[in-house]
This record gives sequence, structure tokens and C-alpha cells, in this order.
Amino acid sequence: MATESGFSLRPARPGDGPAVFTVTHESVRGLAKGAYSPEQIEGWMGARTPAFYEALIAHGRMVVAERKGAVVGFVDADPGEVTRLFLLPEAAGAGLGRLLLEVGIAAARAGHDGPIRLESTRNAEGFYRRHGFVPVGLGHFSHGLGGEPIEIVRMELRAAG
Repeated sequence: MATESGFSLRPARPGDGPAVFTVTHESVRGLAKGAYSPEQIEGWMGARTPAFYEALIAHGRMVVAERKGAVVGFVDADPGEVTRLFLLPEAAGAGLGRLLLEVGIAAARAGHDGPIRLESTRNAEGFYRRHGFVPVGLGHFSHGLGGEPIEIVRMELRAAG
């Protein structure tokens, strides 16, 4: 699926792990640096490797965004939860985050009737608020193999209807 911004979406496939790893790493370094300490940024990826992302891709729920054939963002979801949404800093501000969030919400709603949850980084809380999510608590990121604890805002999007 191509968009007017020049992004195309497709299911992630085996071999995308290194690109997804890079998107996550560069997103954190470029977009989260004002909200977290240098130590948290440095340790964010913890023990994650491209193989960690290959295992996630194997579940068949991840969607990647490409521009000119290069992966520039991705979203992953489980029933009831958008678990990951990252994009390269240079892709921010062009509507890609909104597009990936819509894809993630639709995937999280499949077979799920309740609210859609997510764990927002502090720097992304405003983005999620603009798209209807409301804060329901604070905590630490629970999806991955991080180093330093990463403070998050637990958020929900109420069920449609």
C-alpha cells in the first residue's frame, strides 16, 4: 500500500530484523534524547540484536513502512495492545506515525473488544494523546531486553462504539 507521502506498507518478512533493529536504535537516539538521560538512551537496546526482531517478525504481526525501498518505520501489535511503533527521525512529521498507529490499532482490535493499550515513551505521549489515547498509569517499558529502566506512560484507547 503506497501513500501520498511516498511511504509503502507491507508485512515484515524474514530478513527485515537488521533494518527494524536499526530503526528502533536510530529512533531512540534521535527522538527520545530530550526525554531520557544519556545513560538510558545508551542502554535502551540492552541485549537486543537483529535476531530479537527476527523472532518478533516470525509471529506475523509486524508491519514495516518503506520509502524508496528502505525500511523507515514499523509497528507491531498483539490482541488488545500496540506493542511497538518506531520510525526514523527523518521520517517523523510526515504522517507516517499516524499511519502506522492506525495499522497497529486495527491489528490490536482484531479479535479484541476492549480498550487498546500501549506503553508510550515520555517523548511520544503527546502524539498518542492527539490520537485519542488517555494516560492510565506510569511504569517501565516491559517489551524487550532493555538495560536501564525506561519510564513509560501506560495509555488506553477506549473501545469503539
